[in-house]
Amino acid sequence: MVPLLLRLVVIAAILALWEAAPRLGLVNPHFLSPVSQVVTTLWQMTASGAIAKHALISLTRIAEGLGVSIALGVPLGLLTGWYRGFERAVDGPLQFGRQISAIALFPVFILLFGIGEVSKVVIIFWASVWPVLLNTTTGVKGIDPVLLRSARSMGATGLVLFRKVILPAAAPSIFTGVRLGAAYAFMVLVAAEMIGANSGLGFLVLYSQEVFRIPDMYAAIIALAAFGLALNKLLLVLERHATRWREAGGH
Repeated sequence: MVPLLLRLVVIAAILALWEAAPRLGLVNPHFLSPVSQVVTTLWQMTASGAIAKHALISLTRIAEGLGVSIALGVPLGLLTGWYRGFERAVDGPLQFGRQISAIALFPVFILLFGIGEVSKVVIIFWASVWPVLLNTTTGVKGIDPVLLRSARSMGATGLVLFRKVILPAAAPSIFTGVRLGAAYAFMVLVAAEMIGANSGLGFLVLYSQEVFRIPDMYAAIIALAAFGLALNKLLLVLERHATRWREAGGH
């Protein structure tokens, strides 16, 4: 009860400061709209369907980029974590690739894929694949050897060992990587929608800033944050569902 009350107090203090700062002239109200004005604008944009239209396009791009990240990152992470020889073979290129920022590669993606949807999905993929891959690898490497020996002593080998032991034991780390990947996907979404886009929440943020519709800009930013939090919450629910065995085992 106390932690919840403390959170509410902190949120209320932040909102009160946001409301007061532009109204009292502490910051220029042309650059920081009062929170009440932003909420009103957000409500109007939601009622008109503008937020839904842009959100659907942005979430589709994130789903495609993050989906490819999971489809490639999880199997590659399982292989890298389980087979030492495979890890030695690919570790160099992977370590090099993870150091290259998705933003830095954006011009390359545009040259290779144009300014259409593919380049936007690819930049989201590049930003989100690394936490998925690395956390999956860490999860496999962190499996208790006693657990593996016990499973083998009971005759578990091959696909049975993988399906019944390795994948469930690595699932918490995999889901952590997916949630981090989703967060990175939202971070690069604005950059992905900077070039050649005429829709999406990231585009709406940039367009509102360019035409100096500042309340619209903050409303779009809040919408981005809200959808990001909602996706993270959904992934947490899926993680709890997939790792119910931990609760049953007292973990």
